[in-house]
Amino acid sequence: MEKLPKVALPFILAGIVLVIVLTKSAVTIGSGEAGVLYKTFGGGVVTEEAPLGEGFHIVAPWNKVFIYEVRQQELTERMKVLSSNGLDIQLEATAWYMPETENLGKLHQEKGANYLERVLKPAIRSATRSVVGRYTPEQIYSSKRDAIQQEIFDETKKIVNDQYIELVEVLVRDVTLPTAIKDAIERKLGQEQESLEYEFRLVTAQKEAEKQRIEAQGKADANKILSASLTDKILQDKGIEATIKLSESPNSKVIVIGSGESGMPIILGNQ
Repeated sequence: MEKLPKVALPFILAGIVLVIVLTKSAVTIGSGEAGVLYKTFGGGVVTEEAPLGEGFHIVAPWNKVFIYEVRQQELTERMKVLSSNGLDIQLEATAWYMPETENLGKLHQEKGANYLERVLKPAIRSATRSVVGRYTPEQIYSSKRDAIQQEIFDETKKIVNDQYIELVEVLVRDVTLPTAIKDAIERKLGQEQESLEYEFRLVTAQKEAEKQRIEAQGKADANKILSASLTDKILQDKGIEATIKLSESPNSKVIVIGSGESGMPIILGNQ
C-alpha cells in the first residue's frame, strides 16, 4: 500500500464500497416468482407499480424486496365436519391457487407472507363445513360428490374474491365415514343395484312377450284375411291352372276331369 500513489487510494476505497453496496443491493428473482419492493424512505410497500419480475435487479441498499411464488400452488386440508344429521365425517379437500400477481403489493401489505394461514385455510374450512352440513352421509359418499365439490369451490371463491388470491379449483379427494354408516350405505347401494337389475330383466321379459304376442296376432290376422279371400271360384281357378301345368309335364299320368270335390280334377299316377 505504501508504494501506491496517494491519489489512487480514494479510488480503491470507492471501488470496495461499490462492490459491497452492489452485493447488498443485488436481488435475483427466480422462475415462477415475483418481488414486492419496500421503500424504507419512500412510503413503504410499493402497491401502484408492477412487482419485480424474474431475473437480476439492483435496488437501493436501504430498501427491501419480499419474494413470493406466483405459480399455481396446492393446499391440502383434512377436516372433520358434520353432515346434515349431525354425524362426524372426515373429508380431505385440495385447493389449487395462486396470488394475483398484479396485486402482489396489496397482498403483502394487507395479508402478509403467511396469507395462507390468514385467508385461504380459514376460507376453505368455513366453506366445506357450510356445504357438507346440507347433505346426508349417503349423499356425500355417493350421489352428490361432484355437486359438493363444486359448491365448496363456489363458496370459497366468494370468500377470497377480494383478498388478492386467485382460486383455480377445489377437489374433494377423500371422504371417510364412520364404519357402521359406511357399511350400511354400501349394503343399501348393493340392494338398490340388485333391484335395478331385476327390474331391467323384468322389463326385458315383458317386452319380449309383447313382441311375440304382436307377431302371433299379426300371423292370425293375416290367415284370417287370406281365408276370407279364398272363395270357391278362386280355388277352382287355381286348380285349373295347376292341372294345365301338370298336363304339360313329361311324366306319364292320368287326369280325370270333373272328379273330386267341387268338380276339381283328380291326378292318377306319376310314373
